[in-house]
Amino acid sequence: MRRMAAVLVALALFAATPLPAQERPLGTLREQARVQQEWLKLRLERVLPRVLREHGVDMWIVPVREYNEDPVFWSLVSPTTMAARRRTIYVFFDRGPQQEMERLAIGGTSQGGLYTVVRDPRAAEGFAGAARRRAEPWGPEQWQLLTPIVAERDPKAIVVNISHTHNFSDGLTAGEWEQLQQALGPKYVARVVRRERLALDYLAERLPEMLPQYTRMQELAHELIATAFSVRVITAGTTRTEDVVWWLRQRVNDLGLGSWFQPTITVQRAGAEMADSTDPLILSGDVLHVDFGISALGLHTDTQHMGYVLKPGEADAPAGLQRALARANRLQDLLLEELVPGRSGNDVLQRTRARMRQEGIDGTVYTHPIGDHGHGAGPLIGLWDRQEGVPGRGDVPVRPSTWFSIELQATTPVPEWNGQAVRMALEEEALIDGQGSRHWVLRRQQRFHLIR
Repeated sequence: MRRMAAVLVALALFAATPLPAQERPLGTLREQARVQQEWLKLRLERVLPRVLREHGVDMWIVPVREYNEDPVFWSLVSPTTMAARRRTIYVFFDRGPQQEMERLAIGGTSQGGLYTVVRDPRAAEGFAGAARRRAEPWGPEQWQLLTPIVAERDPKAIVVNISHTHNFSDGLTAGEWEQLQQALGPKYVARVVRRERLALDYLAERLPEMLPQYTRMQELAHELIATAFSVRVITAGTTRTEDVVWWLRQRVNDLGLGSWFQPTITVQRAGAEMADSTDPLILSGDVLHVDFGISALGLHTDTQHMGYVLKPGEADAPAGLQRALARANRLQDLLLEELVPGRSGNDVLQRTRARMRQEGIDGTVYTHPIGDHGHGAGPLIGLWDRQEGVPGRGDVPVRPSTWFSIELQATTPVPEWNGQAVRMALEEEALIDGQGSRHWVLRRQQRFHLIR
């Protein structure tokens, strides 16, 4: 018994001992939640009223149900709210430019004091009262509470999240829409409008206060790739690509970070077709590519870098490979120059491709917004198989205060590989600030990661 007690004490001490700071690079969970809560407050106070007014509506209704949440849900609630409870109906009402926007939560919680909670005063009536309420014509009590809230405010235009085009604006399920119509009644159903870009624009906009933490996330992503593409992880002739993939996944987990997709490592090799290779051995002379992202603080990164495994006696990658990487960097320059606020994603794509052709670059562009989601809200700038443009999703205009993953590839013949075409696929985060200036969040790759 004494031995068991000693073990339990040791385990308790171990659990209570905080990890070294380098092992929690973004702070403790509690510290991160404090940062995220402040971001939420600023978004609800600063971004949401402006977006509603831009789209000409004075009420936005967002019903959510547990485990069937609207995509915008997690950007409207505190970081400690991990799912909707039963049903919560969020109502945003613009009382006018000189007044604070009203934020109501019918059911749910105040999200740290950011919403006024509306609850059924009969909630304490017990089982008999609950059974009677279920039998009433409006169904569950949250819908009954919504009806007078809407009538008292008499909105001119009510927006709901229904869209055939944008996934982020299509969170209202068929069942909730049917019940919402009942609760609103014919008078207010007639005032329902679709503003498909409202949820999209709210999700897309980044606060300047987010940038320091996001920059640190970028640094971590670069550091992890640099270590993965080094002799600390790779031994030519012994290490396979999946070994590197799982090293990345495990290290991300060990640092208390999240992953939003499985990393990939691919190989290009002189004189060999590697496209269909599964988990190949990494050999000297190989060109490596990684696609890797991390998640933290409700934000996501998406990075693609290139590596080269040096042959005996080599100090750097062959000059032809370095020129191929520089061509991909040039394509990044062209896209960033054309990423002007007000232009549609399709316009940015076509302008970039026209300049790409003028400069003789053989490449493709498939850039996307990033932020609350990895493939984030906002305009698509091409897809790998849609280089002519993306109808609907590519017609959205670029906005200030947004982030993009500049994702593309340039393919170049390499003399040292007997003219074999080598694909340099790069992805790096860039930001458009509030004044429309564009620049990299951290920096971009301009030299290979070298595995010696």
